[in-house]
Amino acid sequence: MKSLVIDLRQPLPEDGSQAFKLISQCPPLDTNSLYCNLLQCSHFSCTSVAAVAQDEVVGFISAYVVPDRPNTLFVWQVAVGTQARGQGLATRMLQHILDRPLCNDIRYLETTITESNQASWALFNGLSSKLNTELHSSVMFDRKQHLDNAHDTEMLVKIGPFNIRKEINNENI
Repeated sequence: MKSLVIDLRQPLPEDGSQAFKLISQCPPLDTNSLYCNLLQCSHFSCTSVAAVAQDEVVGFISAYVVPDRPNTLFVWQVAVGTQARGQGLATRMLQHILDRPLCNDIRYLETTITESNQASWALFNGLSSKLNTELHSSVMFDRKQHLDNAHDTEMLVKIGPFNIRKEINNENI
């Protein structure tokens, strides 16, 4: 498989429709509204990333700093198109976000993952190892209690504490 030349950058509002399409092609990710993806590509662009190859969004991560915990980055969704898989793109996209000056004070990363999403577990376990820190999980949204039995339980995954400046300077990430 030929490697794509992929540019990582902050998403633009114009990327919203491509992000929406990409996410819809990446089960088991939940498809949000196009409007939601437009907001992610505008209001949350400083903490999100678009991976672009030949003017096409082939990877997308939406994330935000948790409002009452400014040292915590919450990763909302990670999507990698089939043409860009197998190249470590998801890890590179996470690194790209964490390398930004806005994330200098980030010490924790959180996300939610269903128990059956092995690709996401592998990604975040790998990131935890690269950051030389721990990963803990607990129930965040229970299938019965919160999700009306319409969706699998979402496990809250916490990685940290870590120090990006120190880890980057030591080239551990």
